[in-house]
Amino acid sequence: MKVILVTGGAGFIGANFVHHQFKNTDHKIVNLDKLTYAGNPENLAALNGETRHVFVKGDIGDRALVDTLLAEHQPDMIVNFAAESHVDRSIHGPEDFIQTNVVGTFHLLEATRAFWNGLTEDRKTAFRFLHISTDEVYGSLTADAPAFSETNPYAPNSPYSASKASSDHLVRAYHHTYGLPTLTTNCSNNYGPFQFPEKLIPLLIMNALQGKALPIYGDGQNIRDWLFVQDHCSAIAAVLEKGKVGEVYNVGGNYEKTNLEIVHTVCAILDELVPDSPYRPHNELITYVKDRPGHDRRYAIDPSKIASEIGWQPAETFESGIRKTVTWYLENRAWVDNIANGSYQNWISKNYEAR
Repeated sequence: MKVILVTGGAGFIGANFVHHQFKNTDHKIVNLDKLTYAGNPENLAALNGETRHVFVKGDIGDRALVDTLLAEHQPDMIVNFAAESHVDRSIHGPEDFIQTNVVGTFHLLEATRAFWNGLTEDRKTAFRFLHISTDEVYGSLTADAPAFSETNPYAPNSPYSASKASSDHLVRAYHHTYGLPTLTTNCSNNYGPFQFPEKLIPLLIMNALQGKALPIYGDGQNIRDWLFVQDHCSAIAAVLEKGKVGEVYNVGGNYEKTNLEIVHTVCAILDELVPDSPYRPHNELITYVKDRPGHDRRYAIDPSKIASEIGWQPAETFESGIRKTVTWYLENRAWVDNIANGSYQNWISKNYEAR
């Protein structure tokens, strides 16, 4: 049985990855999460009582705690999801992003380096540190520009993407300077179960079901490449198994959509699946709001490297993935209701009402 340390494993992507590993491997999973607003123990409720899943509440920046976990559990792999990840929140308060994404990643790398140096040569060779990053580090694309490849220069445009770019550079440096066997993945926009509803798709679903405005920044023509979260999890697993140490792999869904297209798609599915909704047709709730500062116009990922070198391809189309996502939120109303507390509502008011 291998041991994998997952940081940020109570968040959206991290929790989906924990479930993916629990289902598809016999690994022991040590799950370290600070449980900020986006980390939710309910995401892991199905694993309660499972001896292969060990949850620890804590911060990747707590060096003493991380040292203790590494010494106690002796992981064979570390997958670092722990991050502040919402552009709008980074605009309102960038310091948390620097502390978690830059300083936290640094402390995690330092602890990992010390642990890795104490391993036997066989274990050192087999060890992997996989850092999860974003396509936003590459900046913005024009409408006719080719999709981001791994050789694109970094050009982050928000405090969030700048903090992630910084952490990516640290991971790269620890491989080239110290020999730490690192891997980095840069993914496009994820969607799927357990996503905190500050992000576009779950926000649309929640608001539409309550007859609230569906806020669209600017003209709604900002383009993103959309990746179903469970496809992302399978890509991460493939990179852990087959990725070349020191390399970066871009992970995308091959589905570029404007924000306005996303809204109309979600509304059409809700019209179909909730025929008794008093707010049908839900697209009448669309409301255009003032654009956010520095809003990147287009992201797109070229996933040809991970396809050719590792053999990974997404299993879901956007149409199948978005239907599964809307269905999940409809079938998990208790999870949604527990999320929509006072602090979440305060954030929504802070971010949207002034627009």
